Amino acid sequence: MSHLLKKPLLEKEADGVTLVHEVTKENSELEYVSFKMIDLASGATINEQLTQLECCIVAVTGKITVSDGSETFEHIGTRESVFEKKPTDSVYVSNDREFTVKGETNARVALCYSPSKDQRPTKLISATDINVEHRGQGTNKRMVHNILPDFDPSANSLLVVEVYTPSGNWSSYPPHKHDQDNLPEESMLEETYYHEQDPGQGFVFQRVYTDDRSLDETMTVEHGDMVVVPKGYHPVGVPAGYTAYYLNVMAGPERVWKFQNDPDHEWVLNAES
Repeated sequence: MSHLLKKPLLEKEADGVTLVHEVTKENSELEYVSFKMIDLASGATINEQLTQLECCIVAVTGKITVSDGSETFEHIGTRESVFEKKPTDSVYVSNDREFTVKGETNARVALCYSPSKDQRPTKLISATDINVEHRGQGTNKRMVHNILPDFDPSANSLLVVEVYTPSGNWSSYPPHKHDQDNLPEESMLEETYYHEQDPGQGFVFQRVYTDDRSLDETMTVEHGDMVVVPKGYHPVGVPAGYTAYYLNVMAGPERVWKFQNDPDHEWVLNAES
């Protein structure tokens, strides 16, 4: 199995708390992005103290209450399945703060982290304020929920989006990369993908590769898996009959998403209709 592909852990952390995924510096090649996916039973809580990290808390499914000790956002979250295809609520918490998340129902919660030194206000990112974007054409179509895009100044480092790719379509395509700190041409952003498929027995293919092929991995990604992208191009292909969802987290030295397409495949942009 590829070292970039992460299978669900499903480790019980405490009563009503299950660790689904954990991506850290210690178990990946990433320096700027870390990630946890937590399942909370109704009434269960988690508590974390942030030091030099900021965190975007995404109510992936179910309802939660989030508090940083000063502000409390109650019963947030909008869906029972990501495939309802509607935006959900999130909360941004900056460095040097403590937060608590309580499951008001059974809930799946993403904790998206990146380095942070300048403290920002805690912020509710309401589902009603999420920018919904439709990208691509032909068989290169997808729908994007911009939770923390680079045009939102709320965060220091984090970029967080959700992407839906229809049956038989490609996403993160034509293959593009953002692994060079070379602005304004290209930014250096690490990335993680948390994947789900509908129906749940589905799979997608994701390739991660560099120009010199020193990294070249093609993975069969199943429902609930994660893929870590430290560098390189990273397209996703969705088989016929299935709809794909993924939650992206990006971070790097500069909070700018500036990518470069693989020149071998950029012609596709002009060929699609």
